[in-house]
Amino acid sequence: MLMDTFNDKWRALQQHLVEVESSHLRDLFASDPKRAENLSVSACGLNLDYSKNRITLKTRALLMALADSAQLAAKRDAMFAGAPINNTENRSVLHTALRQQDDKPILVDGVDIVPQIKAVRIKVEAVVNQVRDKQWLGYSGKCITDVLNLGIGGSFLGPKIVTTSLKPYVQGGPKQHFVANIDGNHLHDVLSDLNPETTLVLIASKSFNTQETLTNAESTRQWFYDNNVAFEQLSRHFIAISSNVTKAVAFGISGENVFPMWDWVGGRYSLWSAIGMPIAMAIGNQGFTELLKGAADLDQHFKEAPLEQNLPVLMGMLGVWNHNFFGCQTHALLPYSHYLRGFPAYVQQMDMESNGKSCQLNNEIVSSTTGPVIWGAEGTNGQHAFHQLLHQGTSVVPVDFIQPLVAEHKMNGHQDMLVANCFAQSKTLMQGKTHQQAYDELVGSGMEEALAKVIAKHKEMPGNRPSNTLTFNRLTPYQLGTLIALYEHKVFVQGVIWNLNSFDQWGVELGKILGDDILSRIGQPNNTELSDSSTELLLAQYRYANQP
Repeated sequence: MLMDTFNDKWRALQQHLVEVESSHLRDLFASDPKRAENLSVSACGLNLDYSKNRITLKTRALLMALADSAQLAAKRDAMFAGAPINNTENRSVLHTALRQQDDKPILVDGVDIVPQIKAVRIKVEAVVNQVRDKQWLGYSGKCITDVLNLGIGGSFLGPKIVTTSLKPYVQGGPKQHFVANIDGNHLHDVLSDLNPETTLVLIASKSFNTQETLTNAESTRQWFYDNNVAFEQLSRHFIAISSNVTKAVAFGISGENVFPMWDWVGGRYSLWSAIGMPIAMAIGNQGFTELLKGAADLDQHFKEAPLEQNLPVLMGMLGVWNHNFFGCQTHALLPYSHYLRGFPAYVQQMDMESNGKSCQLNNEIVSSTTGPVIWGAEGTNGQHAFHQLLHQGTSVVPVDFIQPLVAEHKMNGHQDMLVANCFAQSKTLMQGKTHQQAYDELVGSGMEEALAKVIAKHKEMPGNRPSNTLTFNRLTPYQLGTLIALYEHKVFVQGVIWNLNSFDQWGVELGKILGDDILSRIGQPNNTELSDSSTELLLAQYRYANQP
């Protein structure tokens, strides 16, 4: 019965699509002076203008009815309550608990996890204070000046993107360095600029067996050895965030410097945990607390706001509308902020690892498309790179424009120009330029009419291309917390609509297994167990290039 209701709501949207397809956004704006007012919402310091999507108030109502028929509210509440909604691994999904502001119990397997969270947070704060106050000393008695963070995926992207985004709030504390890639060039270049006497290394690996992270950690340990640091002295220079305490201690890390990673927190949602220690070391414990508070306030908004006024619900459902009904296969995030330049990559991993799937919770293969390709870059750089395709290409790409309104600098004129470009790009995607407008401009500039008719075809832009515009006053730790949580919950909303488990990532596993197999074969040129001919050819090329 529930599936029948959902299918009915889906079909209602398909029928409604016929009404909307024939409309142009510039006409919708011309016919309704209050369109932007009616299709905007604000919460937690974030302002969302979604009026430049190809929707009407009826579209919004139908999308909310679809969300309701998918039991979005009940599934949202189940997540916050700690139900094992990650069904393939039988796990709760409780990254939200890491930023909860009160002591309300949250049970996992009958155990209240809130005291654990608070105990780890206190322990993290103590280490952060020691390092920032120059009380954590290396093996030679010198204070820590640099922190090398080794991780990959969410354990790397979250801390890196947040510390980059909050650079104006970095005052004092050690310099942060991040290495994820197994390409030794990166680690080599970073270590070349560091002093082992004053370097602290944070290893983020739940299993303490992640191939890239552990290899980088072992090479870093060798770097200490090469600089005459004994195994017994390593404990002053290594911290681990891992569930495998035994292996971390065997590596040379003191047991008291191993911080837990819980099964109910996925890597791409982990920056709120001890994984966020580099953030706190960069901006201080108070700044990290404000980051958590911003995310917690957005959580509360997601739980309490009516669907049609709910930021994550609106953004998620608009994404479904553009992806499933208009056939848009990609989605661009364009932050007009240098500090947010890494944010598209962060959301890319969060979104594509969560919803890049084809098997539903009921074990059936999906009948609709899921998981759009997420990409983007900072404005205004992108305007001189890929905006040509956005405006005149054959692919329609929905866009999220993200614009802090107040600059963190005092350079005259820059912010005015930045904001003007952001708003102009949004307007251009919406209204475009007709052939007649282009022709009139060319003739008005003195061009001959015959030539103007030809050139006008090349200057015509269809417009009618969807976008959201997210604005907020300043990019503070609090506001960044709300922004990240907004996209986390948007991903969840879309996963509910597509009936996916957004919290496993089995598609990553096979590549790891085959990678280990090929690694073991590199030094075995006479292995009679042949792989496919392409892999064998590539291995031969590699062996030949690296022969003595």
